[in-house]
Amino acid sequence: MATFPTLRLGSKAPNFQAETTTGKIDFHEFIGDSWTILFSHPDDFTPVCTTELGAFAKLEPDFTKRGVKLIGLSANSVESHHGWVGDIAEVTGGHVSFPIIGDKDRQVALAYDMIDHQDATNVDSKGMAMTIRSVFFIDPKKTIRTILAYPASTGRNASEVLRIIDSLQLGDKHRITTPIDWVPGDDVIVAPSVTDEEAEKHFPGFRIVKPYLRMTSLPEVD
Repeated sequence: MATFPTLRLGSKAPNFQAETTTGKIDFHEFIGDSWTILFSHPDDFTPVCTTELGAFAKLEPDFTKRGVKLIGLSANSVESHHGWVGDIAEVTGGHVSFPIIGDKDRQVALAYDMIDHQDATNVDSKGMAMTIRSVFFIDPKKTIRTILAYPASTGRNASEVLRIIDSLQLGDKHRITTPIDWVPGDDVIVAPSVTDEEAEKHFPGFRIVKPYLRMTSLPEVD
């Protein structure tokens, strides 16, 4: 049996070629110079997956505004996906325009360790394990920055995916980190690697709560 490397934060996102609902892609070429969210679904024409794809479709303009591309995956054929997209629009009002990868043989799912090892009932009609609800946040350097994994039974929070993107992009731009329950517009934490002298220059009036916890506001959140 083929083995695949363990993916961790900081790993390079494995490249692959695949058929999608918008045509054949090379994944690294698809990413280009953008941030990308790759998210997987256990099966087409299923209730939770339908609600999720509809939500992501409605939020796609918000991701685009942040320079983020969306790409889904489901363990079915592209032909099946095309039929499912109609149901998604009818049920949720979300019109899916981003690509959905056809992965009925689980090649991409295996490369990204999306296979369900927990739920023995989460299999297709041939007994092949289905995918879990994985989310990979990939930056323009093709580096994996965040990984989320949900069981097949639990739908994701699309707003949380946006929140994480905002945190990652702001952290890269401003050398800050974000505290618990942070949302755009809230105060942020000056990164530990920033000296007090640097902080005073870049974050005038920052507050020292503890020597290791320095808070500041940002002039704008973009």
